[in-house]
Amino acid sequence: MTENHPRAISPLRRRMIDDMTIRGFTSSTQKGYIRAVEDFTAFLGRSPDQAGGEDLRRYQLHMRSAGASAGSMNRSVSGLRFFFTVTLDRSAVAEVLTTVREPRKLPVVLSPEEVARLLDAAPGLKYKAALSVAYGAGLRASEVVSLKVADIDSTRMVIRVEQGKGRKDRYVMLSAQLLNLLRRWWREARPQGWLFPGQNPVNPLTTRQLNRACHAAAEAAGIDKRVSLHMLRHSFATHLLEQKVDIRVIQVLLGHKKLETTALYAQVATRTLRQVKSPLDHLTERPPA
Repeated sequence: MTENHPRAISPLRRRMIDDMTIRGFTSSTQKGYIRAVEDFTAFLGRSPDQAGGEDLRRYQLHMRSAGASAGSMNRSVSGLRFFFTVTLDRSAVAEVLTTVREPRKLPVVLSPEEVARLLDAAPGLKYKAALSVAYGAGLRASEVVSLKVADIDSTRMVIRVEQGKGRKDRYVMLSAQLLNLLRRWWREARPQGWLFPGQNPVNPLTTRQLNRACHAAAEAAGIDKRVSLHMLRHSFATHLLEQKVDIRVIQVLLGHKKLETTALYAQVATRTLRQVKSPLDHLTERPPA
C-alpha cells in the first residue's frame, strides 16, 4: 500500500478506494481505513496482501504493548477487517481481529449559567450564533459548519440537518431566541450560501475555527472546566433531561442510533438526581419508637 511517487497509487490501494467508494464511505472514513492498512504494512515490512492471521494477531499485540488506546485499536480493526474481508476477499484471515472494549466515561457538562457566560463571551456575533446553534439545537461541530441559510425554516421553527453523522438527514428544533440571533447575524453579514461562511465565502467555517472560538469564549468567561465544542451538545441533552423531556425525543434530536447512547446523559442530569430522595432520608423521617 506504500507509494514510491506522491501521485502514484498502487493497484491494491486503488481497489480498496474503489470498494469504499462503491459503499458510499465518507472521505474521513476512507482516510482512516487507508491509514490503518498503511500502519499495518509498515509493521509487516512487506505487502499486506501477503499477511496471514498470525501477522494480524502479532500486530494487535504490538499495538497493545505500545500503549495504543482502545479507540485506536478498534479503528485499526475496522480498516483492516474491511481490507481483508472486502478488498482481498479473505474473510477467514480477518477472523483473528479482536475489538477492544472501550471504557465508558460520563460526559462533562456545563451548567445553564456557564453556557450563558460562554455565549456572551463569544468573539463576535458570528461565533455567538454558531455556538448558540451547537447548544440550542444539540448539533455536532461538523453539522454546525455545514448549515446553509436555506436550512433554517422559520415557518415550521425547525433546522434541517443534512447528512449528519451516519449520512442521515434529520430535523431539530429552532427556538425563538435562536431564530432572533440568527436573524441578527444574517442582517449583519448577509450570508448567501453557507450560514457561517469562512474567510473565503465559497467555503464554510471550519470545525477547527469554531473549536478555537469555543475555547477562547470559555477562557474569557472564566470557566475552569476543560471546555470543548462537543460539551455544548452534551449540555443540551443533559439540560433537556433535567426539564423532563422524554429520552426518546432527545435521541431523535441528537441523531443517536441507539437509545443506550442517549441514556448515558441520565447519569449526569444532576437536577433530576436531586429530585430523587435517598432511602436514608426516609429512615431519618421515621418517628421515634
